[in-house]
Parts: sequence; structure tokens; C-alpha cells
Amino acid sequence: MTVQRILVVDDEDSILKVVDYALSQEGYEVHTAGDAPTAETMFAKLSPDLVILDVMLPGKSGLETARELRTHSSVPIVMLSARADEVDRILGLEFGADDYVTKPFSPRELVSRVKAILRRTNGHGDGKAKISVGDLHIDTLSRQVHMGDEAIHLTRTEFDILLHLARHPGKAFPREAILVSLWETSPVGDERAIDVHIHNIREKLEPDPKNPSYLLTVRGFGYHLREA
Repeated sequence: MTVQRILVVDDEDSILKVVDYALSQEGYEVHTAGDAPTAETMFAKLSPDLVILDVMLPGKSGLETARELRTHSSVPIVMLSARADEVDRILGLEFGADDYVTKPFSPRELVSRVKAILRRTNGHGDGKAKISVGDLHIDTLSRQVHMGDEAIHLTRTEFDILLHLARHPGKAFPREAILVSLWETSPVGDERAIDVHIHNIREKLEPDPKNPSYLLTVRGFGYHLREA
């Protein structure tokens, strides 16, 4: 079995040690960096399976680093921050993060989130191998999405949300149910994050994101993907 590799980026040595120990105990290969330039060099060399990235880094911020990673990689990103502001959480998700953890955090909770993201990423899923709704085509095995002939690049979490809705076209899901579908147990995170992910998906695949024709809102309830 291939050992999964995780890159942890934080300027606090105590955080690096705690996260390194917690993930190593679970069998992951952990590498650490204290700033963005070092992290970028290590990322290119290691090709990690997941990145844990602090928002407040010296020099280049974690948000800027996440945005740059997203220009050439769909690697799962978990953001860390000492601030609990909703603005920070939203910015992290809009910059391409898959999840967001606020300091101080439980190492067990962080490990649980990492496991869930990697399980979703590497799982083969179930149901149809390919799903089509109008011009939208989803390959569940290769995790590729096309709108017509154009490839749509989604983050891991964005793909998982779209796939969950696509497996039940026309059925509306409340935000909490979408969270449960991501984590497989009790919801982890807040429902506002789902709104941000939906917004990001629409920006990438809708011809007119302000007037979506695929990913539709059920006012006061949640979201659904239109039927074919």
C-alpha cells in the first residue's frame, strides 16, 4: 500500500511538531515547512497528496500560496488560521481550499478531516462511471468534468459536492445534508461553506453564473442539479 504524503506549512514550530506527530501516528509521510517559498520548493519536489497551509505566513500569505497552487494543481488544501472570522473562512475557500480549521484545534479533529478528504479523493465511488446532464459530463472514476468540450477544473471538495448532486438530479438537498455527504458521518464545518463552494462551482461551469441553469437554488432550503 502506498504511503500518502502530506506537506504541512506553518511558521509556528510547535504547531508543526503537533501536526507532524498526529499524522505520522496514522501512517502518513509528513513533511514540514515554515514559509511559503520553502513550501513551494518542497511541493514541486514531493508532489504531496494533501497540503495543510497556515493563513498567516511570513512574507507571502497562505491564501496567496493556495491561490498559486490552484493555478497548476488540484491537490487538496486544508487551511489553518488563528482567526475565526467568517471572512477568513470564506476567503480560504474562495482561494481554492477544500477545508478550513481554526486554531486552537484538536489534532484528532484535524486528522479526521484529512482522512475524510483523502478517502473521498482516492475512493472509487459508486453508481455510474459517467454522468451527463445536458452539456455537463462527469467522469466519476477519473474525476474529470467537462462542459461540452471544455474541461472544468474543480477542487476536490467542489467535485464531491457536484457529484453528490449529480447522482440525484432534480432532488434538492439542504446544506447540512451536503455536509454529511462530504464527511460520511456528522457534519464537519459550517453550512456557509457550502454556499461558497456552490458559488465557486457556478463560476467555473455555468455559462451565466448569476443566472445558473445547472446548479439551482431552492430558496430557503438548499440546492439541486437540474435533471437532464
